[in-house]
Amino acid sequence: MAVASSNTAQWSSRFAFTLTAIGSSVGLGNLWRFSAEAGNNGGGAFIALYLACVILIGIPTLMAEFLIGRAGKASSVVNSMQDLAERSNVSTHWSLGAWVGMGSSFLILSFYAVVAAWVMAYIPKFLFGTFDGMDAIQIAAEFETLKDSPLALAPWFLIFLGLAIWLVSRGVNQGLEIAARLLMPAFFILLFCLTIYSLSLGWESGGTSEAVSFMFAPDWSKLSVNVAVRALGQAFFSIGLGMAMMIAYGSYLPRSINVPQSAVIIGLADTGVALMAGLAIFPIVFHFGLDFNAGAGLFFQTLPIALVSTPGGNLVGAAFFCLAFFAALTTALALLEPTAEYLKERTGITKKQGALYGGLAIMAMGTVCLFSIKFLDFLDVDVTATIMLPMSALIIVLFVGWRLDKAILADQLNDGEQALGRFLLVMVRYVAPFMIATILFAGMHDRYYGLFVTLAKSVITGII
Repeated sequence: MAVASSNTAQWSSRFAFTLTAIGSSVGLGNLWRFSAEAGNNGGGAFIALYLACVILIGIPTLMAEFLIGRAGKASSVVNSMQDLAERSNVSTHWSLGAWVGMGSSFLILSFYAVVAAWVMAYIPKFLFGTFDGMDAIQIAAEFETLKDSPLALAPWFLIFLGLAIWLVSRGVNQGLEIAARLLMPAFFILLFCLTIYSLSLGWESGGTSEAVSFMFAPDWSKLSVNVAVRALGQAFFSIGLGMAMMIAYGSYLPRSINVPQSAVIIGLADTGVALMAGLAIFPIVFHFGLDFNAGAGLFFQTLPIALVSTPGGNLVGAAFFCLAFFAALTTALALLEPTAEYLKERTGITKKQGALYGGLAIMAMGTVCLFSIKFLDFLDVDVTATIMLPMSALIIVLFVGWRLDKAILADQLNDGEQALGRFLLVMVRYVAPFMIATILFAGMHDRYYGLFVTLAKSVITGII
């Protein structure tokens, strides 16, 4: 029997919820990961697939997660799905979607905190002129040195997770909302200014036109199964789907908030930030003739090389990495929330204790990532992006589309939400499951088929 308890905490207003939800989805996925993925996977072709994934899969799935959170009579994501399954007279095994999502948020925050530590370490490097007088090779080497210096990164790693634990422990209104109200306006102002700076920098050299062409003139020959998988993974990672955090945020939704409309606003706002981040990064890349295929190095190696050679580059660089830090912190709060709330509801401890114990467990896993970049990449690409995020989302859309009691669904999609809600529900039932399942299995085949064949041959050879 699911533990069901009424969730009395609620967002103080529609604006507070929207701002906080946008803050949770807008993170390093829009800055570090989007630029790296677009650069590595064909530019415009990848972005076109990414936009299709957001519209056809991301926004409907986001609505489904909000509905589960608001309709479930529990605070934690697992108990909400169990409660809804029981009330719909279906198996409580459907809560596997929430379990996988909560596991995803746990693992993602463990390596996300390491990337955030890289970001934080770069702020004083720019402020105090560490890169002054260095050539391109020396600046690029700084990032490699940083990655290979876990003890030097440890203080930043601990500060970042410490801030996340403290803010989540303060609850919805005094923690999550306050962080969003303070950080998100600063984030948007910085992003706008940096985008204008980048576009103007590359205007005369042609870097801006090259960047726009790279992003919005797709070369369809770049399409592949792997690009499609990466585009879906980026859409999920960017919006925050399959991580249970949007179910957690949905549990604080009052009935006055229009769920389908909120899903559209948040999904499009997140996508707009990703595209603006691309316009802030790629004109600089093309202006200086840098390597857009540099992956994570594009963010931590290529851009610093460019920024230090421009007037006021240290100030711009510090602002850019402050921007990334703000984005990272608001997302980290959402990633920690499901674990903290689950521990609180299941064990009877306080929210502060849930945030602390959950945060310490994430810190332990993150320490492994801190000392092993290969393990970080494994959790990012092989485990969460390829398997867990699409698997959680697939279970959730199937549950909401086909197994959730129709009376509960109708009650959640009230009169003011009917038209848009019905359209998104069609997407949840028919389009999203097919596309998620196709890309999930294609991704698993593309990444693991060769390994499976090799292992099978080894076993057969050994037996023979």
